[in-house]
Amino acid sequence: MGTTRQHPPGDLGREPEGAGVGARSDAGTRADADTGVPSAAQAEPAGRQWRTLSLRDATGIVPTARDFARQALHDWGWLPASTADRRAAAEDVLLVVSELVTNACLHAEGPDEIRIARTPKALRVEVADGGAGQPAPRTPRRAGRPGGHGMFIVQRLCLDWGVVRVPGEPGKTVWAELAAPV
Repeated sequence: MGTTRQHPPGDLGREPEGAGVGARSDAGTRADADTGVPSAAQAEPAGRQWRTLSLRDATGIVPTARDFARQALHDWGWLPASTADRRAAAEDVLLVVSELVTNACLHAEGPDEIRIARTPKALRVEVADGGAGQPAPRTPRRAGRPGGHGMFIVQRLCLDWGVVRVPGEPGKTVWAELAAPV
C-alpha cells in the first residue's frame, strides 16, 4: 500500500508540491502563474484540508485510491451518508477517483500520487503522474468503441476539471472539483 500524508495545519490553503505554473486546463480555466490554482479559485478557501497518498509502490492501485478516498470522506463526515444526496455525492467522488486513477494507469504508466482536499463547499481530487498525454473527454455515443469515456464522466460529474503542468518538468496533475453535499 502507498504512503499516506495528511498535510499539517500550516499547509492548509496551500497547493501541494508540484501543483504547476501557468497551465491551461482542459476545462477552459486559466491557472494562476504563481499557484497553479484555477482563476475561479484564486482565493484559497479557508479551512481547506489536504490528504495525500503515494501510489508509486502500491498494488491494486485503483481500489487502494478508492479506499483512501472513502476513508477521507468518512473522516470528513460525508460517509456514512445520511441522505440520498450525500450518498450520491460520495459515490460521485469515488467514481471520479476511479476514473482519474485508471486513466493514469492506462495512459501514463501509473499514478505517482493522489491528493484530496475539502472545503465546506467543494472537494478536489488530484492525480499526479509522469505522463505527457493530455486527457480529453470522448463523445460517448461511438458504437463499437469500448472504453475511453472516463473523462466524459468526470466532466459530467464535476464542477470543473483540468490539467496542471510544471514547465520544464515531466508529468502532470489532473484535477477535478465536486460540490460538497448539502
